[in-house]
Amino acid sequence: MKQSLRLGRVAGIPVGAHWSTLAIIALIGWALAGSVLPEAVPGLPPVQYWTVAVVTSVVFLGTLLAHELAHALVARRRGIPVRSITLWLLGGVTEFAGEEAKTPKDELQVSAAGPLTSLALSGLFFLASLPLQGPAVLVPAVRWLALMNAVLAVFNMLPGAPLDGGRVLHAILWRRHGDRLRADRSAARAGQALGMALIAIGGAELLLLAWTGGLWTMLIGWFLAGAARSENIARAAHRGLAGWRVRDVMTPSPDLAPAWGDLDDFVGNVALRSRQTVFPVVDFAGSPAGTLSLERLTAIPARQRHDSRVASVCRPLSPDRVLGPDDDAGRILGLSSVGGELVAVVADAGHVVGMVTSADLARALQQAVLRTTTAAPPSGHPGPPLHPHPDAPGDEPPDRRLPG
Repeated sequence: MKQSLRLGRVAGIPVGAHWSTLAIIALIGWALAGSVLPEAVPGLPPVQYWTVAVVTSVVFLGTLLAHELAHALVARRRGIPVRSITLWLLGGVTEFAGEEAKTPKDELQVSAAGPLTSLALSGLFFLASLPLQGPAVLVPAVRWLALMNAVLAVFNMLPGAPLDGGRVLHAILWRRHGDRLRADRSAARAGQALGMALIAIGGAELLLLAWTGGLWTMLIGWFLAGAARSENIARAAHRGLAGWRVRDVMTPSPDLAPAWGDLDDFVGNVALRSRQTVFPVVDFAGSPAGTLSLERLTAIPARQRHDSRVASVCRPLSPDRVLGPDDDAGRILGLSSVGGELVAVVADAGHVVGMVTSADLARALQQAVLRTTTAAPPSGHPGPPLHPHPDAPGDEPPDRRLPG
C-alpha cells in the first residue's frame, strides 16, 4: 500500500500513513465526542469532549502501530526482512521483502505477535483506568481504548486470510500437511467465506435492524473477500514464477522513442506503424529516460506536435521501473502500470532491450498460477521463456528500435 505521508522510522523500519488514515481520526473523534463520552459523562462543554476525543484517536493510531511493529520486530528476529509499515483506513499493513516466512513456526510467531500485543495493550488500558485521577471524561476514553484493542485482537484472530488468524491457520495447516500450497488455498477459501459471511451479516443488520453500522460490516467483508482472493493469487504467482527471469516475461526489442526526436516525425515513422500502445523513451546513449503512450500522444493537438520534442511530453521513469533481463521475475509483481500499460523497462549494460507491459504481466501471472496447479512441464524446465532471448543466435530481431 502506497504511503501518502511518511512518519519516520521506528526501530529502523520506515513508517507511514495512507491518506485514508485521516478517516480513522475523523470517525473515531466523531463517535467519541458525539455519543460515547457525552453518554458516559454528561454535561461537559463540547470542546472538552472533542479535545479528549482527538487525543484518544491519536493514541488509538499508536496502538495500531504497536500491533504492526510487533509483527515487524518478530519477523526481523526470525530473519524475515521488513520493508515498511503503513497505517490506513482499516488498520495497518506490514510489508515484508520477499517470502514472509520460511517455516510454519516462523509464520505462527509473526502472525500471533500482533493480536497478542493488542490484547496486552487492552489489559494495560483497563488497569490504567481503575486508579485514574483527573477529569472524569478520561476514564471512559481509556476504557474505550481497552475495549477497542480487545476487539482488534479478537477480530484479527478470525481464521481467514489475510487476517492474522488466517495466517495462524495457514501455519497450522502447513505444519500438519507439509504442503504450503494446500495451506495457501485453504486459508484463502476461509478468508473468502469469512468475508461473505460478514457481508451477509451487515446486510441483515441494514435490512432488518435499519442499523447503518451494517454498511461498515459489509465494507469490511467485501475487503476481506477480495484481499483473500488477491493474496492467494499473489502467493501462487510468486511460487509459479520461481526460477523465471525478467527476460522470460518481457517483450523484447520494442519500438523506442528517442528523447531528442521531433514529435511529428516519431508519430509518422513509429507510432502510426507500431503495434505498441506505449513506448520506452531513450536518450542518446540508449538508456531509459521515460515513457510515452498513444493516449498521451492523442491528447496533444496536432499543431503542438510540430514544434515539440519527445522529451518535452514523455513521462519520467522512476529507477525502480528499470529492471535487468536477469533479475528475478518476481520483482515485477509489486509494480503497477505507468504511462499507459508499461510496467517496467528492461535495460542491459545501459541499453533498453525490452519492456514489460500490463499484458505481459497478466500473461505471466496466469501462467504462474497454472504452474502451481499443474505437474511439471514435459521439458522439465522450471519456467520456459515466454519470448526468445533477444541475443540468441539466429533469433536476432531486425533493428527497429529507433526511427531513422
